[in-house]
Amino acid sequence: MTVRHRVLILVSAVAVLAAVGLASVLHASARADRRDHPRAGGPSVAPGTVTLRDPGRLVFRNMAWGPHRDELTSVPAGDPGGPRTAAGLRCLRFHAAAGTGVCLQAVHGPVSDTYRALILDARLRTVDRYDVPGIPSRARVSPSGRFAAWTAFVGGDSYAGTSFSTRTAVVDTRSGALIPSLETFRIVKDGRRHRAADVNFWGVTFAADDRTFYATLATQGRTYLVRGDLRSRTVTTLHRNVECPSLSPDGTRVAYKKRVEGLPADAPWRLYVLDLRTLRETPLAESRSVDDQAVWRDGRTVVYALPGDYGADLYEVPADGSGRPRRISPAAVSPAYLG
Repeated sequence: MTVRHRVLILVSAVAVLAAVGLASVLHASARADRRDHPRAGGPSVAPGTVTLRDPGRLVFRNMAWGPHRDELTSVPAGDPGGPRTAAGLRCLRFHAAAGTGVCLQAVHGPVSDTYRALILDARLRTVDRYDVPGIPSRARVSPSGRFAAWTAFVGGDSYAGTSFSTRTAVVDTRSGALIPSLETFRIVKDGRRHRAADVNFWGVTFAADDRTFYATLATQGRTYLVRGDLRSRTVTTLHRNVECPSLSPDGTRVAYKKRVEGLPADAPWRLYVLDLRTLRETPLAESRSVDDQAVWRDGRTVVYALPGDYGADLYEVPADGSGRPRRISPAAVSPAYLG
């Protein structure tokens, strides 16, 4: 092969690579353009003021295509499918209580994304921020607003499989003191101290006493509901096969997702409610697999997300096993009811 032929081959290869790069840029630009334009029939979203001290409101991450996609939006709790007010703040996961919020964000870099947790005041102003070591998954604020928790995937990216690892942190929103990982807590399993290298926690939910919390513990191929104590830094197993618990407003029950034998490996869960006094389980009327940490709308109803046309839709179902599920808001995820 002559030098001239080699030069021609090199020039051709460079031209092909340039064309591919240009096509990729144009494709990404077209996708971004589509993303920024509302779709016909989608929810009405307009910019405005959103606060976390507005009783009777529901705040969630808006998933509808348009300039406000991924922003926090607010609607009347009694009209969750109504027009949305967009706050201008983007969050991957969100929760709020008592005028305090936690927003888990992606920070886009030239090579890869990093993630952070923002602690928000009632006007959605950032009070503090913390690095998050992986892809955000769950977020919760305690009923008093005193504590916030979040879970991130630090290995793997789905709860459906077995090859994942999580990191769950808890922060005191008043002092800023951070517990980077619940894995430092003393574990009491079946009445005995438990030590294992495969321990993972996720899905924190707080009681009203600013001390007690519940979460999922995974170890040795099983999941457990644990009750935690922030003062003694201890967690104690209560019940098997519980994931992503959510404590009822009166503190007596936990809504959660349970792996059910015989379901597909990538969609293995059904929604249940556990009575914490009797440990009696009640299956809820939702027959689809729910990979979410539900929230309680009130003492009778739980709300959760399922995949939808825009990414996710919100549904509600009675907490006593009766009735049937009902879609309440399209293109929405990570809801928080403001009291």
